[in-house]
Amino acid sequence: MDTGFLSTIFVQLLKGVPLTLNLGVLALLGGGCLALVLNLLRVTRTGNAVASAYVFVFRGTPLLIQIFMIYYGLAGFGFIRQSVLWPFLREPYWCGLLALILNDAAYTSEILRGGLRAVPKGAVEAGRVSGMTRLAILHRITLPIAFRQALPAYSNEVISILKATALVSTITLMEVTGIARAAVSETWRAVEIFLCAAAIYLALSLLVTRLTAWAERRLSPWQFGESP
Repeated sequence: MDTGFLSTIFVQLLKGVPLTLNLGVLALLGGGCLALVLNLLRVTRTGNAVASAYVFVFRGTPLLIQIFMIYYGLAGFGFIRQSVLWPFLREPYWCGLLALILNDAAYTSEILRGGLRAVPKGAVEAGRVSGMTRLAILHRITLPIAFRQALPAYSNEVISILKATALVSTITLMEVTGIARAAVSETWRAVEIFLCAAAIYLALSLLVTRLTAWAERRLSPWQFGESP
């Protein structure tokens, strides 16, 4: 094993980490907001049908195809090329980010939906009795409890979207995997290069796991035998 080459390529791949984190964090933020909207839509029959169809489509199709559909497919519609959105939709960064947000929203919506169902009705009734508005109940009771219940499953989604950012390398974005693919095409040393890329993704996943465990302990200390 050429340790000199490994250290050189590892440093080179680290240059792609900011873009990987940028895409991952923005996708989670955008996907989380959209997931909340989808769950709010579910209070009506029509809204529930729309949300269910959205989740079915984006969970039932590969993320790679969604990226290709947005990056290559939207250019085929003239009204999109002539719209104000075209300066963004012709850029691989915005196309990749949009695909990640839409895909993450479908999965986060279902995770949040499970968390919302776990909110005790008694807690909501207590909020109403104490005179809280619906918005205050949502902000101070429903969402905190739902997020606490959904946190273990959501940590898996965070790791999944982090790894999914590797797919945007297929539309020329030079994040960690994009840099790795370019390096392989130049050196043909795929094993060493992808081994370094895997180590970076493992380190990021470990960081997410640790942060999630810390958040779980902070939000539910009684479940870990700790005093609140």
